[in-house]
Amino acid sequence: MADKPLLDDLQGIVAMEGNKVQVLDESRLRGPALDGLVYAAVFGEAEERAAARALLWELGQALGVRPASIHDLYMARGRGETSTNWTVPAMNLRTLTYDMARAVFRAARARNVGAMIFEIARSEIGYTDQRPAEYATVVIGAAIREGYRGPLFIQGDHFQVSAKKYATARDAEVGAVEDLIREAIAAGFFNIDIDTSTLVDLSRPTVAEQQRANYEVCAHFTRLIRSLEPEGVTVSVGGEIGEVGGHNTTEEEVRAFMDGYNGSLPLGMPGVSKLSIQTGTFHGGVVLPDGTLARVKIDFDTLERLSRVAREEYGLAGAVQHGASTLPPEAFHKFPEAGTAEIHLATAFQNLLYDHPLFPADLREEIYAYLRKEHAADWKEGKTEEQFLYEARKKALGPFKRELWNLPAEVRETIGQELEAQFIFLFEQLGVTDTAGMVARYVRPPEIHKTPADFGAEKALSISEGLAD
Repeated sequence: MADKPLLDDLQGIVAMEGNKVQVLDESRLRGPALDGLVYAAVFGEAEERAAARALLWELGQALGVRPASIHDLYMARGRGETSTNWTVPAMNLRTLTYDMARAVFRAARARNVGAMIFEIARSEIGYTDQRPAEYATVVIGAAIREGYRGPLFIQGDHFQVSAKKYATARDAEVGAVEDLIREAIAAGFFNIDIDTSTLVDLSRPTVAEQQRANYEVCAHFTRLIRSLEPEGVTVSVGGEIGEVGGHNTTEEEVRAFMDGYNGSLPLGMPGVSKLSIQTGTFHGGVVLPDGTLARVKIDFDTLERLSRVAREEYGLAGAVQHGASTLPPEAFHKFPEAGTAEIHLATAFQNLLYDHPLFPADLREEIYAYLRKEHAADWKEGKTEEQFLYEARKKALGPFKRELWNLPAEVRETIGQELEAQFIFLFEQLGVTDTAGMVARYVRPPEIHKTPADFGAEKALSISEGLAD
């Protein structure tokens, strides 16, 4: 096979016996050999890709860099065993995932951060061309590369039901989300945010009836998740009350959802550990005609009040804020002050890449030409070109994934350094510095082993065969 050079690069660094690995020289592992292994895990041919992914998974198991669930930590917070003045950043790495994740881990090591989440949404999986197994593998590889140790919280964000598809083909749409849940858990996504808030029907006469489809379908997915958990893992499940961009969530809606949801689960089955609510944000921010972002005002009073209801009445970690990355810098310290459990951050990291002065102008224009041609239908009447390109450019991340991964090293390094500074700022503002010890007290991820066959190899290769033949 063409992957023989990968094994050559690992001689004297990694010893393999069957599918078990031993790291002989970690300092040498954390270099070009690992970079090549991660690249093969993303862009290699099928058998090589599967073998590279299995090896990276096993390296993570050997080094103590294991996918984990944040459920037990969140429930401890709900019981009052921890303070509430920390807000977990959940970071959607849409592009340059390896470089961005490396920047996160460098920042985490510098500030002793353990409470952080790497996530990707159902929609992002499609337009960024990153299936769960690839995403989890790249995050594991980045952690190893930067010498990070500790549980890795990898999350399926907005595993969302389309209201339109649900109305016309309910079984097919529910089945599609079920299939994604199975794929994600198998890949090491032990944190899943179910988004059935799209099914809320405000035309119903009572709040309980408005929330019924939301909580019933969320409970259905929760039961499926509990049936798929590996031994020793309780997957952290998130629910969502109101769709981002809609009206602000109320206490009555929280109680209607939670009471209905809890009543829909078998007695004793763990439910959600957190609730996503709406407080005034929009995914991606609000784009003005000149392409700049409008300032968005968050209702922190609502966020604080609903976080308290979630904790005190239902034992959850608190409320979750979506669409936060494009907020002004002075807003972030307010989230832990309001007792927010988690905030989701995505677009700002993508913007830093696209808008960076070192980003190749010819590649940017090629991407924009692609968007004008292939996504012209998204250019709605009344939108300026700047607004269209800003809103559509995320859809080029998948088609141009290889070109972005292959940006010149100095470009990626400079962007990585700026991202690292941004992550340090966020960690400090959100109060998650020095949380590694707290995470270690509550989270003990089990050892789970995989083979290339678990990553889609057509034949049950051992890792050594997959890399050596």
